[in-house]
Amino acid sequence: MHRIAVVPGSFDPVTLGHLDVIERAAHIFDEIHVLVVHNPSKAALLPVAQRVALIEKSISDAGFEGTIKVTSWSVGLLVDYCTDVGASVLVKGVRSQVDVAYETPMAIVNRNLAGVETVFMLPDPAHAHVSSSLVRQVASLGGDVAPYVPAAVANFLQSPARA
Repeated sequence: MHRIAVVPGSFDPVTLGHLDVIERAAHIFDEIHVLVVHNPSKAALLPVAQRVALIEKSISDAGFEGTIKVTSWSVGLLVDYCTDVGASVLVKGVRSQVDVAYETPMAIVNRNLAGVETVFMLPDPAHAHVSSSLVRQVASLGGDVAPYVPAAVANFLQSPARA
């Protein structure tokens, strides 16, 4: 049986914690779809296409093994995408009990709507305190984000052309 999982997120921008979850999921499932989704409750820093490109570059630079596809989804339910690609599992990184409380109702609804299960994955403790929101804030104030994001993201965010 070919096991396909979707790792969804806004990835605005992708962090080392995100990459940790993606890499570990790639060791468990046969195929991973990293899915950039729009979060209407957040003001985006990066356009979706830029996020996809930065994730692809970061995965390539890290030399991850396995079948990993990076794409985006903006119309319909997340479970609709899962059905379209034959995925039966969503993989969600959770940093704390706050994330678990936020993700649990969605996991139950996704299972009820389409039989899609959700697997919660804890990040490496070295990255558990990092969020994309924190990275955006540090970057906006001119701080060094290199300890929190892949090199491709740090270079992009700190490039003079972005200032």
